[in-house]
Amino acid sequence: MLFNSLVFLVFAALFYLAWPVMQKKLERRWIYLTIMSFVFYGWWDWRFLFLIIFSGLIDYYAALAMTKNTGQRKLWLILSLVGNLGSLVAFKYSSFIGRTIEDIASFGGVELDLVSHIPDFTLVLPVGISFYTFQSMSYTIDVYRGRLTPTKKIFQFFAYLAMFPQLVAGPIVRAKDMLQQLEKKIFVSPIMRWHGVKLIVVGLFKKMVLADNIAVIVNQTFSYVVPEQSAYLAWVSIIAFAMQIYLDFSGYTDVARGLAKLMGFHFKRNFNQPYAAVSFKEFWDRWHISLSSWFRDYVYIPLGGSKKGKFRGHVNMWITMILSGLWHGASLNFLLWGVTHAILLSAERIFRFKSRREELSFSGKMAKNLVVLIAILISWVFFRAENITESFVYIENMFVFGETVFIRPD
Repeated sequence: MLFNSLVFLVFAALFYLAWPVMQKKLERRWIYLTIMSFVFYGWWDWRFLFLIIFSGLIDYYAALAMTKNTGQRKLWLILSLVGNLGSLVAFKYSSFIGRTIEDIASFGGVELDLVSHIPDFTLVLPVGISFYTFQSMSYTIDVYRGRLTPTKKIFQFFAYLAMFPQLVAGPIVRAKDMLQQLEKKIFVSPIMRWHGVKLIVVGLFKKMVLADNIAVIVNQTFSYVVPEQSAYLAWVSIIAFAMQIYLDFSGYTDVARGLAKLMGFHFKRNFNQPYAAVSFKEFWDRWHISLSSWFRDYVYIPLGGSKKGKFRGHVNMWITMILSGLWHGASLNFLLWGVTHAILLSAERIFRFKSRREELSFSGKMAKNLVVLIAILISWVFFRAENITESFVYIENMFVFGETVFIRPD
């Protein structure tokens, strides 16, 4: 059920029509939110509801068990992580892992056939699985760390986990923020309604009018990448893709935030003018904030961050960025995209390119922003291209100003 579809318009009308009555009592509010969110999610394929329910039940009971059996807290955390990461690996990465093992074995002269033995049902990627597994894991990890008291109300937990505005593509909402809001008395002021409607309208405009139309240009260019294609066309197309992915993703989260405001809830801002960044670190502080902060809090910092020396800090950052790349997609292209950003961040640390924005002059900000933008644009090639070979051909075209090919030959 897409936000820009007629069926969602009907769904939203029915949901918000009953919301003023259903939200008045806590238990009724949670049950209503859970059921309607399951309807929203199950519209794609009702069978995948079993997956989110299974994942949620593991984390709900694991979190409660941590408070009752303090001596086995780590065991329950491991169970939660295995359940979430296991389902994510099975549905999103099984084919990628199988093909990678086959390629490595083939390089050594051994022929394996693993992919054909993978169960067919795992080859279909459940919508939003990358988002709700991370959201659910953060809940049990925070309980384990003692930063969150688990809820005993199962429908409150599922109202948090499956809340339909953010279920499919984020933002990733933290339990410590959302569980409290689910318990508070709700009052949707006229200002909140106005901001909610404004966010929805702006988000749909970004997605339907801008991103979808820009995608036509991008798709035509990337559908046929050949050597010596026009450098001008290559730069124009990758700039267009940079705008497309930003407008598409930020537009979706704007709609999600707007829908939440109409319910009386607040989702934190997920994008903050990322292409205005003057350093690569600042770019990640501004781009997909809920995801980048998730990797910071649940991967980078637990690994030790930069507290165990400069070299270990680089290693931890590389691990984090590689995992971030693979989170976006199961392919070598996304892996290389993560590696590219790790290189950029490492170079920034080593050569101390990073400067505080307020310490830079206007010309200094412009110069550093231009450097960051060019590097970000080059990295987007790996994100958009179909394979590694196509990626490097495209990047070569960006810097070779010779014979030009503007159209696809017959």
